[in-house]
Amino acid sequence: MEQQAADVLLATQTALSQASALAVQYSFSVLGAVILLVLGWTLAGFTSRWAYEGLSRVHGIDETLARFFTNVLRYALLILVFITVLGQFGVQTASIIATLGAAGLAIGLALQGTLQNIAAGIMLLILRPFRVGEYIETSNVAGTVREIGLFATELRTGDGLYRLAPNSTLWNTPITNFSREPTRREELKISVPHDDDMDLAMERLMGLAKADSRVLTSPAPSVFIDSLGDSAISVTLRYWAKTGDWWLVSRDMAKRVKLAFDKNPAAEADASDAAPPKKSNGKATAEKSTQTRQ
Repeated sequence: MEQQAADVLLATQTALSQASALAVQYSFSVLGAVILLVLGWTLAGFTSRWAYEGLSRVHGIDETLARFFTNVLRYALLILVFITVLGQFGVQTASIIATLGAAGLAIGLALQGTLQNIAAGIMLLILRPFRVGEYIETSNVAGTVREIGLFATELRTGDGLYRLAPNSTLWNTPITNFSREPTRREELKISVPHDDDMDLAMERLMGLAKADSRVLTSPAPSVFIDSLGDSAISVTLRYWAKTGDWWLVSRDMAKRVKLAFDKNPAAEADASDAAPPKKSNGKATAEKSTQTRQ
């Protein structure tokens, strides 16, 4: 009995000594892990704020893009800190990194379309082919830009409808921006019969253009013979106006030409050539010009 009691006492002392050694060993590991977590969290926050301030001062970098890059940097630093903490407890971090890489590849393949939209959104925010408030048109969508996000772009169509376009559809197609340039050209054509006074018709068109103060003098308006037909001559009036005034100027000019040539039935104004190629373009431009005047 005494021998058994001595063995039990010895085993207990051995277990306590091993437990104390493990406690001392892991207490330092836990303390080091806590310190690493605090320092890593603080460093990630400081680095992300510093990166955001730096990107915000770069010309052409959108705020959405700056926040995206800073968030990616912050979470990357936090993942690195987490892996380092696991290494303090003897965990094989190489296997964890390999697992994260495989998981990232699988997620990337599963979300391939979403990642394409994110990549397209980043390129749109960097190159800025359009901005909020501008009217654009592609082969798939047309409207006034309301918001540019990382996944999709919000637009308002000419007839007042809401439209959400994935960024990949905007990036992979040519974009026509009707609001980017400060001036825009317009052409108006009339048909003058061969037996009519062509010079008088050209002078009348030029006079109408010069009488409108919204028509720019530089580039100066011009009138020229566009084509020769069997029964009439096509005469074109070409002029420039500010983009915000283009819609109203083109409509007013078409009306004035019609009224002016009503006095001479031999010369008929082709008002359809003064209209924009699509009805939605005109509505959006009229809306924008009204907002500009306000």
